[in-house]
Amino acid sequence: MSARKFLVVADDTPEFQAALRFACRRARSTGGHVAILRVIEPAVFEHWSGVREEIERQARDEAEAVLQEVAGFVQDETGFAPEFLIVNADNARAGLKKAVADDPDIKILVLAAAVGGRGPGPLIASLAKDGVTLGGRKLPVTLVPGDLTDAEIADLA
Repeated sequence: MSARKFLVVADDTPEFQAALRFACRRARSTGGHVAILRVIEPAVFEHWSGVREEIERQARDEAEAVLQEVAGFVQDETGFAPEFLIVNADNARAGLKKAVADDPDIKILVLAAAVGGRGPGPLIASLAKDGVTLGGRKLPVTLVPGDLTDAEIADLA
């Protein structure tokens, strides 16, 4: 298996599924594998540290549950279990920078654009504005339409 990793950012948007399906197909066809990043943003609760810690624990548990939900799909599509990356950061872009800086095997970022006139999405807009130098290196970004069907993904990937 190649060390090349296709990184997908797991968020709560419907487009995440399109990005994940595309990354799985590309990983399978090129001998790479899929890494899935879930960013945990800080809880805004400053009164009691015990409550804050509980909120952070619940956020981590939720992140792990989201990643476990898609693990079987990735395994079926690629033949390999995905790599899970859970990063605490102020926002998705900061988490993405940290993940890329920590892992030189991440070679391609796969994102899906929002559909339905909502704009491209905040992460894509940030990358378009500020560039794709992440973790001290330039990283190719594959941007797929968020409403691609399975057949279209199979044809493209």
